[in-house]
Formats: sequence, C-alpha cells, structure tokens
Amino acid sequence: MSDAAPRHARAPRTLVQKLAPIVLGFEAIVVLLVGLTIFGLNSLPWGLPQWWAIVGGVVVAIAMVAVAGMITRPWAISAGWVLQVIVALSAFFVPAILLVVLVFGGMWAYATIMGARLDARRPSDPSRLTEETETHRESD
Repeated sequence: MSDAAPRHARAPRTLVQKLAPIVLGFEAIVVLLVGLTIFGLNSLPWGLPQWWAIVGGVVVAIAMVAVAGMITRPWAISAGWVLQVIVALSAFFVPAILLVVLVFGGMWAYATIMGARLDARRPSDPSRLTEETETHRESD
C-alpha cells in the first residue's frame, strides 16, 4: 500500500504555453552559436576581452531555457520578449545576426500573439470541444 498523496491533475496547457518553450529552446542553441560567432569575429568593442561574447551567449541561452521551463508563470512571456530584445541588440556587434532576430523573433511573436488569439477562440469547457469536433458518419 502506498502512503503517497494522490497527485492532482495539471491544468491543461494553452497553445502559447506549448509553443513558446519550443521556440525558446531552439533559440537557446542558436544564441550559443551567436556568442561563438561574436567571439570568433572579434566583434566586441571598447577593448572588452573577446571571451565575454561566449559568457554573454551562455548566460542568455541559460536564461532562455529557464524561462522556457517556467512558461506557465505570468511573467514568463514578458521575460521572453526581453530576451528577444537582448538578442536583437547583439546585432550591433555582427549585423548578420539580424537574420536570426527576424526568424526567431517572428516565431516568438507568432507563438505568443497568434497562440493567444487561438486560445481565446477555444471553448473553455473541454466537453464542448469534443462535441463540436466530432465527425459525422454516413449513417447520421
């Protein structure tokens, strides 16, 4: 016999909560590569040691993974937008990073904005969802 307390079912995740961590997870990998690119091209100004580019890339990537893990928190989407701005600012060092900003920023915007719109259209009662989406057979 188990003395463990019964686990409560987790609330269903919204579309935003499903898509946003995927975007941030893949973007974290690219941000690591961006840090290595800035390091390799010696693009840091003002006499800063070039290894700070790697440190910055690792810190931002870890922040992205952390925000992706806490996406159900109310502040997580805003934190994701802040991280998108930080990645956009790195284009000052290497302008080609603007391509990364456009691709992942676009995916983040789609996941958060359009995901929220689609979530708003979804019925709040799950039983209504199955009734509305059932297919009709020829015998009906």
